[in-house]
Amino acid sequence: MSGSIINATANDTRRVDMSIGVSYSDDLDKVQNIILDVLNADERILKDPAPQVVVVELAGSRVNFNVRPWCATGDYWGVFFDFQKAIKQRLDNEGVSIPFPQQDVHIHQASQ
Repeated sequence: MSGSIINATANDTRRVDMSIGVSYSDDLDKVQNIILDVLNADERILKDPAPQVVVVELAGSRVNFNVRPWCATGDYWGVFFDFQKAIKQRLDNEGVSIPFPQQDVHIHQASQ
């Protein structure tokens, strides 16, 4: 109850924080360039400050990128939702895989 409340909509601009995971077998420079290309094609993304696209984690089944573009506060949710669809379609078209958790089960027959 003693914490500060921050009104993110009070500012004219807002950073959109997103995460994209790709396969360990994908070319990370290629993925980074694809993401930047999708962002740069959207007129709502501000050029200053420039969008940030960085590898942030080597996770169990994927390499995670943090994607951080800036936009006008009123465009925040449109940018967030539209980017999710646009990046999925673009990565599919470029042959980049977005992995999902899976397990391999190996069955060994014990001798009796």
